[in-house]
Amino acid sequence: QVQLVESGGGLVQAGGSLRLSCAASGRTFSSYSMGWFRQAPGKNREFIAAISLSGARTNYADSVKGRFTISRDNAKNTVYLQMNSLKPEDTAVYYCAAEKTSYYYTTTWSEARVGSWGQGTQVIVSS
Repeated sequence: QVQLVESGGGLVQAGGSLRLSCAASGRTFSSYSMGWFRQAPGKNREFIAAISLSGARTNYADSVKGRFTISRDNAKNTVYLQMNSLKPEDTAVYYCAAEKTSYYYTTTWSEARVGSWGQGTQVIVSS
């Protein structure tokens, strides 16, 4: 199993930016596609973004497309989520996730594809 630790959450005003980081240890990081999910109060956890093993391919939920950017640095075993033009509706706990199958990437991520979760980091966007 891979262990994932997120950081970078916090309180930001609407229109602002945050960058989340997720440090991985354990399995060979570069062998797994990675993703981000979020869970707002009273709502189900939802897919936000995913990135392939090399970082060449990415996929986003419509709600964040054009505002969020996922990237990875395999030398640092870290995946990032750059969040720009934040809105109050982006308020949620953000979770880093690792695909459960090595050398596999899909554009249709779901919780069923996740092999490891981070503990989550809170993002609060004030209006």
